[in-house]
Amino acid sequence: MTRRVMMVTGGTRGIGAATARLAAQRGYDLVLTYRSAAARAEETAAACEAAGAKVVLMQGDAGDESDILAAFTRCDEVFGRIDALVNNAGITGPRKRLADATFDDWSSVFMPNVIGLAVHCREAVRRMSTAFGGKGGAIVNVSSRASEIGGGGEWLHYGASKGAVDTLTVGLAREVGAEGIRVNAVNPGLIDTEIHAAAGMPDRVAKMSSGVPMGRGGTAEEVAEAILFLASDAASYVNGALLPVGGGR
Repeated sequence: MTRRVMMVTGGTRGIGAATARLAAQRGYDLVLTYRSAAARAEETAAACEAAGAKVVLMQGDAGDESDILAAFTRCDEVFGRIDALVNNAGITGPRKRLADATFDDWSSVFMPNVIGLAVHCREAVRRMSTAFGGKGGAIVNVSSRASEIGGGGEWLHYGASKGAVDTLTVGLAREVGAEGIRVNAVNPGLIDTEIHAAAGMPDRVAKMSSGVPMGRGGTAEEVAEAILFLASDAASYVNGALLPVGGGR
């Protein structure tokens, strides 16, 4: 039986790595993109290969159109198809209040989180859509509970970018739903990954867990389960959904 093909952006660390590993176990071959940390990328790829997946690693910037196009071209060359796209790559930007944020703070976050994500969606649609001769597929965007909570006092620019992701998800779902493509998003809450340390707050999950109704932070694997559900045939009538994975927060 032919394995399906999934592209995971930012697919070698945190939620992306957990998604890649779970996808490999569930029968997907993979295109994994990453910006840095080559050793971690190789480690994730090796784990996926050990689970039976064929893996293509592509280094590049999720906010750079030429790098995005190169990843899709490589996918075409190696697999000749794409069945699922998981838009996971993104950054929080520096922790700042709006009054202190610069133009570059905003543009550096919106480029990968929104514009690059939209370009990834465009390229996936061009390959999946029945209107373009494709056989359909699924797109899962990794948004954030910050899209509703807002990120005020920490990452307002990040929260705003994820609000744009939510809007794009719903709009694109309605645009291509009749063309065999389902578009959904997961909205992770307080998840215990290295993104907090990268933003200068390594103890953020521990400090904020008391504000989660379930009393703890989530894991990357718990988010990955939601992503794989939305990408799977089990979610065949789920389109335009924004699925909170935040323990009730």
